[in-house]
Amino acid sequence: MWVCGCCLCCVKYLMFVFNLVFWLGGCGLFGVGLWLSFTQAEFSSLPLSFPSLSAANLLLVAGGVTMVLGFLGCLGALKEQRCLLFMFFLILLLLVLTEGVFILVIHMYQDQVDARAQDELKEGMRRYKTEPELRKSWDNVQMMFKCCGVSNKTDWWDILEGTLPASCCSVGTDPCVDGWAEPCYQKARQWLLDNIPSVLVFGLCIGVVQIMALVFSMLMYCQIRCAEKNLD
Repeated sequence: MWVCGCCLCCVKYLMFVFNLVFWLGGCGLFGVGLWLSFTQAEFSSLPLSFPSLSAANLLLVAGGVTMVLGFLGCLGALKEQRCLLFMFFLILLLLVLTEGVFILVIHMYQDQVDARAQDELKEGMRRYKTEPELRKSWDNVQMMFKCCGVSNKTDWWDILEGTLPASCCSVGTDPCVDGWAEPCYQKARQWLLDNIPSVLVFGLCIGVVQIMALVFSMLMYCQIRCAEKNLD
């Protein structure tokens, strides 16, 4: 009984520490998501399939879920509640499996995902003349990344009757005849890849913490059960 109690105490505090790290990691992911959202605010009217906007929303959701789970795990550890610990274990297991499937699907169908995202952006371009906010967003994107169109500057020809928006060229070039050569989707995607490596490493660390939290939550659940049996 004494050994069981010592094991429970040890696992309890390890569980608390891991979940505290887990919660702090969630805060970090949420913070990066907020940073991305604020930096991309100038083109927030674009469809969410735009690379940096989809990444920002994904990080906000992942960070929020991680924070809630971390809090639940800390509470379960401190209160020594089997119900809370089991709920934490199930939700975290579901989250880990979902993340694994999501990463696998993105890796396997990357070309299809890119193609669909570009189609959505091209469809949105058709509202360039009628929606001032969308027009402002597209102009900001093209001036910021020095790019033109989604996959090619010719994307604009059907929409603007063979011409290009002024934002496809350097400031003061009006009318714009020969716009930036690089497409906006690839330019924004590359910008995201150049600025996100540290977030990916951070995400990998969170993944390790998730696995450890799963192990410790189940260990603590078993230790509490053992302690309750000894009391009986």
